Amino acid sequence: MYKQKVITSREIGEKIKARRKELKISQEELAEILDVTYQQVQRYEGGTNKLNVENIQKVADALSVPVSYFFETEKMPMVAEKPLSYLPTEISEIKLLRYFRKIKNSNSKNLVIQVARLAAKTG
Repeated sequence: MYKQKVITSREIGEKIKARRKELKISQEELAEILDVTYQQVQRYEGGTNKLNVENIQKVADALSVPVSYFFETEKMPMVAEKPLSYLPTEISEIKLLRYFRKIKNSNSKNLVIQVARLAAKTG
């Protein structure tokens, strides 16, 4: 009988911490993105608080990784490739995307896009 390894909260927490550090963002910045306290981020990273499905999805989104990232048990051989440029990597990009996704009105979304386009031109 095949026995699958169960991923622990501590292991998920270690991956959250590693990815957060890879992105060079603080616990406070990640907490702001997730709309939780930095102490909650500490508990996630330490494995003392278990993440439910919804929160795992929020953390994955905030850290620009697929949910499966937290459940990979072995290092898969990696092929060097150019990073995906459409994934947000800086805290300001992540924040902007988070707020943009909360906008429900399409006119407001278009306004944000126009402002961003104009700002990019004047750079």
